[in-house]
Amino acid sequence: MNPVKALEQHGQAVWLDFLARGFVAKGELKKLIDHDGVKGVTSNPSIFEKAIGSSDEYDGAIGNALKGGDRPVAELFELLAVEDIQLAANVLRPVYDRLKGADGFVSLEVSPYLAMDTKGTIAEAKRLWKHVNRKNLMVKVPATPEGLPAIQQLIGEGVIGEGVSINITLLFSRKVYVQVAEAYLAGLEKHVAAGGDPSHVASVASFFVSRIDSAVDKLLDEKIAQANDPSEKERLAALKGKVAIANAKLAYQEYKHLFAGPRWDKLKAKGAKPQRLLWASTGTKNKDYSDVLYVEELIGADTVNTMPPATLEAFRDHGKVRDSLEENIEDARRVLAELEKSGISLDAITDDLVKDGVKLFADAADKLYGAVAHKRVAVLADGIDRQQLALGSSLGKAVEKSTEDWRASGKIRRLWQHDKSLWTGIDEDKWLGWLHSPASADVADYEDFAQRVKRQGFTDAVVLGMGGSSLGPEVLAETFASKPGSPKLHVLDSTDPAQVRHLEASINIAKTLFIVSSKSGSTTEPNVMKDYFFARVSKAVGAGKAGHHFIAVTDPGSSLEKVATRQGFARIFHGDPAIGGRYSVLSPFGLVPAATAGINLRALLKHALAMVRSCGPDVPPHENPGVQLGLAMGHAGLEGRDKVTILSSKKISDFGAWAEQLIAESTGKEGKGLIPIDGEPIGEAALYGQDRFFIDIRTEGENDRAHDEKLTALEKAGHPVVRIVMKSVDHIGQEFFRFEIATAVAGAVLGINPFNQPDVEDAKIKTRELIAAFEKTGALPPEKPVMASARADIYTDDKNAAALRRAGADGDLGSWLKAHLSRSGAGDYVALLAYIERNHAHIDVLQDMRLELRNKRHVATCAEFGPRFLHSTGQAYKGGPNSGVFLQITADDAQDLAIPGQKASFGVIKAAQARGDFDVLTERGRRALRVHLKGDLEAGLKELDTAIHNSLN
Repeated sequence: MNPVKALEQHGQAVWLDFLARGFVAKGELKKLIDHDGVKGVTSNPSIFEKAIGSSDEYDGAIGNALKGGDRPVAELFELLAVEDIQLAANVLRPVYDRLKGADGFVSLEVSPYLAMDTKGTIAEAKRLWKHVNRKNLMVKVPATPEGLPAIQQLIGEGVIGEGVSINITLLFSRKVYVQVAEAYLAGLEKHVAAGGDPSHVASVASFFVSRIDSAVDKLLDEKIAQANDPSEKERLAALKGKVAIANAKLAYQEYKHLFAGPRWDKLKAKGAKPQRLLWASTGTKNKDYSDVLYVEELIGADTVNTMPPATLEAFRDHGKVRDSLEENIEDARRVLAELEKSGISLDAITDDLVKDGVKLFADAADKLYGAVAHKRVAVLADGIDRQQLALGSSLGKAVEKSTEDWRASGKIRRLWQHDKSLWTGIDEDKWLGWLHSPASADVADYEDFAQRVKRQGFTDAVVLGMGGSSLGPEVLAETFASKPGSPKLHVLDSTDPAQVRHLEASINIAKTLFIVSSKSGSTTEPNVMKDYFFARVSKAVGAGKAGHHFIAVTDPGSSLEKVATRQGFARIFHGDPAIGGRYSVLSPFGLVPAATAGINLRALLKHALAMVRSCGPDVPPHENPGVQLGLAMGHAGLEGRDKVTILSSKKISDFGAWAEQLIAESTGKEGKGLIPIDGEPIGEAALYGQDRFFIDIRTEGENDRAHDEKLTALEKAGHPVVRIVMKSVDHIGQEFFRFEIATAVAGAVLGINPFNQPDVEDAKIKTRELIAAFEKTGALPPEKPVMASARADIYTDDKNAAALRRAGADGDLGSWLKAHLSRSGAGDYVALLAYIERNHAHIDVLQDMRLELRNKRHVATCAEFGPRFLHSTGQAYKGGPNSGVFLQITADDAQDLAIPGQKASFGVIKAAQARGDFDVLTERGRRALRVHLKGDLEAGLKELDTAIHNSLN
């Protein structure tokens, strides 16, 4: 007789430790049921990983699943797994029915990531039970300390009064087995007490076998090698291959004791089924042992042996059947006593095996989810922006090592679980609302608001904000064309009088909607801009109607909310207090301006969510684009390549300005961090030092041969290069989220809190002090230049002045500039900080200056406009690495602009901001010099440009 089939005559059921879709569909499982008497199937992440990742068998199913819309990787896998389980359960249902629920089960495991989470295990087990919707399902729960209470609750309460059948897995210890059985019994008693029918509840306790011998034999070999006495060597050798079977036999004796007597009889009378012992891990790992050892030696009544296909075939071929499970029980006790006598603790081994088993299943789940993630991206090729990293040998190895650390430590899951210990453990958990903002957006409300705006006939919309409140909307305004019927979107983030006046001249005040955007509501710039334009609108349409031209985007309870209510704003949108400004573009701070401008939010968020899923907690680091970029940025910073140079193509040219704030303000603190370099055109490889990390981002079809040749040359010269190709500008939301994840990950690598900005407040305090002094006296406190001329004055602190004089600075502008700029060297950057109107002409002038500096000094350069940069890169300049050489540029305003209700004008506030900024730079020991241009600004900038050129040549 077929030995496999013969096992049922000895009371043992055979289950198959394997599952694959084609195997079931082609009738192979049915054949094993018919020919071998197979009565069940077990699955685990390793089995699914081999089935899904090692073949194209599931490619069609994945493609079909995604036709109805994108899905998170875990959800996509579960869809596949549940279909497989259902198909196998259907095939086994006749067995289940014939045996009246005593057998015919298919097992599906809860996520291995939940092995130490009781509540999570219970919730997932219930969800899977409902999702699979098959009575012959067994949900697998690990026998961890956290799994035990889950077993009792699932058996006792189940789902809607129906107990859940459980396969308890990763059992190695007899002591823990007793706890598992007790949990089952207690659960049944609770189920019966609640009026439930226990006859529908089944359970097996999966007792692992071969792994015990593998662990024990290794320790025995070490003992044998150390022993000098031949008889001791022989005694130890005699224990090899015996411990796992002895352990299992004694566990079976515990089973017989537990499922007998008055307690069990009461439950049995109600129809309860005993919890059978299932022998798992029965494939022989030691080639010196029989390939059917763990089948032949563990045959007995009311047990299950789950075999991998190779073991089942081997037993069918040459297995010997006998009632072996109760043979030599005293010898089994002797074997374990001899092991203890040898100084080897079986309890310690089994404890380690549980931990190792959890890790192995988690490792397999990582491979599984990685395989599904890879196939998802392949199917959605046109829907997900491409990213390619060329990091070089040293950085590449560091990122590879860190990728494995992130995987093994579950760090991406911890990030999504808001685990602040991933960073500094201070308060990072309170600032992760941005992870969920794209999914939680109320698109219908935004669309309704957009229609209201269109009906009111506004021709323009102006965002009044700073930093995160302005830079994200600016990217949207610059990237997307104006939509017919919707207002044209503008952004004002400056207190420069000329810039405020220029914005006012470009709009029709009476037909403009103003979006006052401030998280705290207390930020100086948006408040004074609001005061100015509210007065202008009141004059144009009447004070009673002015509020209808204003909306507020702010956090609940802010001072701006109170003002907006008092002044009758048309609408107040609330931000999420758990989202910092620079992470807020996919929250109301970015979505309200986008909706106002008529941008298709459904498309924007749909594409953004594709990247959210690609960077999700269920996507292992090696397949997770945000994690990969973040690890590369972080480790580049640790290696001294901390100048993150962003090369944005023409269609998305403004993206770098947003990314600049995100990276600088998030990482530049505690004397370390990344310095983003935006807007610096690509040059020849010889112009760059060894401190660069390049990110090239463009849309598909934007091809520039000369640019690409230079990029390739940079890579060949050993510079790390990241290439990101967007399908179209509609995918900009993907890049917002990719860079947010990457920056958070880089912060973890650098060991800082990427959600605070401790050094921004210092400049604000200085500014407030100067403005308060002006309000009191009518003038800013006097200051004395270190050099004065008819066209320019130079300011710095005593320490910087002394150093510059020693370097040759004397009576003219050129000498001070030469001495100052000569202080920049390898690993440094030079930042031009201009408190003047930000317009095309001035941008071009600063670009000329920075390129001259880069080309002659071979240093990274920044060209920034104040006060805009104070809410962006200003944090890194003050709190980041002391590698900056700063040239602040201020000027007399040709025409100032008054602010209603204040003594201080826009020009005064801008001057106070510049001085406050400069004071903090010098207090932090930064190499800083301020040039104040007098008279005609354009002529002064030209002279400064010439002086810089001459000082470098």
